[in-house]
Amino acid sequence: MEQTYMKEKPILPLLLSMALPMVLSMMVNSLYNIIDSYFVAKINENAMTALSLVFPVQNLITAVGVGFGIGINATIAYFLGAQKQEKADTSATLGVACSFLHGVLLTIGTIAIMPTFLSMFTKDQEVLSMGITYSRITFGFSIIISLGIAYEKIFQSVGRMKTTMFCMMSGCILNIILDPIMIFGLGPVPRMGIRGAAWATGLGQLLTLAAYLFFAWIRPLPVKISLKNLKFDRALLKKIYAVGIPATLNMALSSLLISSLNAILAAYGQMYVMILGVYYKLQTFLYLPANGIIQGMRPLIGYNYGAGEQKRVHKLYSYTLYLSAGIMLAGTLLCMIIPGTLLGLFTTNPQTIAAGSTALRIISLGFIVSSVSITSCGALEGLGKGVPSLMISLCRYTILILPLAFLLSRIVGPTGVWHAFWICEAITAVISYTVYRKASV
Repeated sequence: MEQTYMKEKPILPLLLSMALPMVLSMMVNSLYNIIDSYFVAKINENAMTALSLVFPVQNLITAVGVGFGIGINATIAYFLGAQKQEKADTSATLGVACSFLHGVLLTIGTIAIMPTFLSMFTKDQEVLSMGITYSRITFGFSIIISLGIAYEKIFQSVGRMKTTMFCMMSGCILNIILDPIMIFGLGPVPRMGIRGAAWATGLGQLLTLAAYLFFAWIRPLPVKISLKNLKFDRALLKKIYAVGIPATLNMALSSLLISSLNAILAAYGQMYVMILGVYYKLQTFLYLPANGIIQGMRPLIGYNYGAGEQKRVHKLYSYTLYLSAGIMLAGTLLCMIIPGTLLGLFTTNPQTIAAGSTALRIISLGFIVSSVSITSCGALEGLGKGVPSLMISLCRYTILILPLAFLLSRIVGPTGVWHAFWICEAITAVISYTVYRKASV
């Protein structure tokens, strides 16, 4: 299939045609995150705390899948742009094989560490029990998650954004439907509590993978995934991992950040751990749609970079930045105007709502400026330059924010942690734009 439209079609319509399906699917994904947490919170506040503590490791599994998937995506798009079909086919096949292996390792490793990991943040036996129960079920689907994300990135690399949208939405919608049925027990299904939430999540991910395989079967991809193309190619693997490892670390760093902030906030009370967990659920309404635009941009930048279309690369970056900033502006306004309403979805405790409203208002000061960092990271990954992208994420998730959060919390208490977010985003925006301009020359 000819992919030259990626370098010929007008940029804004092209970007929108690639990005809008992903934005829609990301919005449904974020809705699933909110609804899943909403129903879990209805069990009790300990259940929501358990979910918040499990989230960093859950995010790590996704980070490995998405990060490596970005490596697959960038490599396939580059070789298609350079008209090297055989290399693109081998990249796709090796990507799927490695994703399966990653899933096996993640299943074993994450289930083994959870009891010790959770006990680092709480001694509450109900929270520990719920966290272990939830994680064992959801992490048992790690192979399904890894393969599903690999196919997602392969479909995106060849411009099949509408198919990706349908597959992702189907899993999220099934999860949303199953949540109340399995958590509270409706019809013939028994009440399962937090185990029901875990099974609903896993079954949704299974449907997503099944949908990708079905569409790949009825309408073959422009890249061929087959045993014939499963060749050990050291240079090709190096190219995929050169983007995949930094991209994985980019996302995994957020897990490190959340766990570290949980440790800081736990000293002030479990309520603040829950508030942080709720914030990360709510912010998916902003960052997932913005990520949808970046997912639309990434293969376009990779293809045009491979085809030597430098001017189009820079225009793609600019349009993506403007669109992302628009989403972040909307999020800032919501957090400033109705923070209590947003917090009220997860708790009825007036003290938690008051403290959480303060947190949302302060953190949202950094939303708009963060669009520079996330756009720069996505563009660099599309260019196949994973290390500069990692540098930006290191600033956002460790080098700047953790020392700031620790120091400010010692001065003004938990409120200092919230201030660390926007200060870090402002500094990182300057750094990220500078890094992008130098790396994209």
